Amino acid sequence: MSSSILVVGSVAFDSVKTPFGEAEDVLGGSATYFSVSASFFSKVRVVAVVGSDFSDDHASIFKRHNIDTSGLVRADGRTFRWKGEYGFDLNEAHTLDTQLNVFETFRPDLPEDYRDAEYVFLGNIDPQLQAEVLDQVRQPRVVACDTMNFWISGKLEALKKTLGRVDILVINDGETRMLGGEANLVQAANNVRAMGPRVLIVKRGEYGVLMFNEDSVFAAPAFPLEEVFDPTGAGDSFAGGFMGHLAASDSLDDSTFRRAIVYGSVMASFDVEEFSLKGLSKLTKTEIEGRFGQFQKLTHFDAL
Repeated sequence: MSSSILVVGSVAFDSVKTPFGEAEDVLGGSATYFSVSASFFSKVRVVAVVGSDFSDDHASIFKRHNIDTSGLVRADGRTFRWKGEYGFDLNEAHTLDTQLNVFETFRPDLPEDYRDAEYVFLGNIDPQLQAEVLDQVRQPRVVACDTMNFWISGKLEALKKTLGRVDILVINDGETRMLGGEANLVQAANNVRAMGPRVLIVKRGEYGVLMFNEDSVFAAPAFPLEEVFDPTGAGDSFAGGFMGHLAASDSLDDSTFRRAIVYGSVMASFDVEEFSLKGLSKLTKTEIEGRFGQFQKLTHFDAL
C-alpha cells in the first residue's frame, strides 16, 4: 500500500497565450498540477489557499481524483492569478501579470492528520514558508522541494536553510547554475547538492531531465510529441509523477528513482498536450503505462 503525499503550494487561475491558442482564467497553480498528477499513483493531501471566487465546480477536479482537500483554506478575497505568454520555443514563459491576492498572506497551517506525512513536496513558495511547513511535519521520510530564481536572488540565506532540511531538489538548469554559482551544469549541481539535497533533479524543458543522485547521473529525454499546446504546469506535473511513484513503490533505491524520473516525464508529456489540466484530468492508468513503455523503447539500446 502506498504512502500518502503532502503537497504545499499554490492554487491559481491562469491566463495563458501560446502560438497555438490561449486560455483565460483556467485552473492552475503548483499544488493543483502536482496533486492531480500524483493522484494516479498515490493518495495526496493538499495545503493551499483560495479566494471566495473559487467555486465548487473548480474544486471538483480534486474530488474526482480523490485528493484530500482538508488543508485547502478558503479566504476572503480573490484567488491567486497569473498571466503569461510563450513564444514558439515554448521553453520559457514570459510573465505578463501576477496578482498574489489571498496567497500574499498565506501561512500554511497543517491539519493534525497531515503532520504524519511520510512524503512531502514543497511547491515553489517563499523558502521561509517552506521551513514553516517542515516545522509542522513530525518525521517525514522524504522531503522534496521546488524553488525559482526569484527566491534564489531575493531570499538566498532562507533558501539555504530550507535546503539543509531537504532530500530532493527539483529545479531547472538556469536555476541550478544560478544557485550553484557555476556555468558548468555538473559543477553547479555538485555545489547545490553540497547545500543539503542528496538528489538534484534538473529540468531541461524540451531536452529532458538530469538526475544527480550520489555518485550516479541519470538522463531521460523529453517525450517527442507531435503537438505541444501549453507547457504551463509541466514541471509540477513531472514532480507529481516522480513523487507519486516513489510513494507508491515505498523504495528509495537508485532504480526506483530512475523509474520515477520516467513516470514524471510521462506525466509532463500528457500535461503539455492541452491547456490547463485537460491533458491530465482525463488520463487513465493504461495510457500512463503505455507511454512509460514507449519511453523504454525510446531509450533502449543493446551493448556490443
